Amino acid sequence: MSPARTPVFRLAVLASGSGTNLQAVIDKLHGRLAGVGGPVIEVALVISDNPDAQALERAREADIPAAVFPIDHGGSRAEHDLIMAAAIRKAEAELVVLAGYMRMVSPAFIQEFPFRVINLHPAILPAFPGTTSISDALRYGVKVTGVTVHFVDEGLDTGPVIAQEPVRVNDGDTVESLAARIHEVEHQLLPATIRLIAMGKIRAPLPGTRVVQVDWSSDDSSDT
Repeated sequence: MSPARTPVFRLAVLASGSGTNLQAVIDKLHGRLAGVGGPVIEVALVISDNPDAQALERAREADIPAAVFPIDHGGSRAEHDLIMAAAIRKAEAELVVLAGYMRMVSPAFIQEFPFRVINLHPAILPAFPGTTSISDALRYGVKVTGVTVHFVDEGLDTGPVIAQEPVRVNDGDTVESLAARIHEVEHQLLPATIRLIAMGKIRAPLPGTRVVQVDWSSDDSSDT
């Protein structure tokens, strides 16, 4: 009788730029067990809208398939996203991770993967949505900002919150210094959240609610 094969939990990661959060996912999760009795996590596909994104090179260095789907291909946003969705399904990805992907995905894309698309955002949502959240936090004068991982819905950073971690804003902080500390937290929180999803420890909200149930008690990783 042959031994049981360890199940695999596959991710598709979308990134537009340097891919430091992708690298954190690769380093902490790719090819590793999610936890005791859990699946092996595999980054099955990396996608970018930017052919010059360093994230693509990070994928190639890790022998992870990578694809580019430029936005300016001439079709509609929905058409673009459905082509991208087809590639994700072909890769058999169970979770789509937006890690520095600087485009809103279309409702058509979200409908392809209900409660299977998550986003990483450098603020404590609902405060400071959008692409200028770090500078917005500094201008507003908050003393604490942070990092959010949330399910993606049709709005701009409006999906149900999965996990959040605070980051203190120091006197004299610049966008660069604050961003550096936020990125350190991102590199821990995103892999930890993905691991719990792979282990079945995160439940999507019940109909009519926004509350995501998260069981952090079994996060036994030594990496985060």
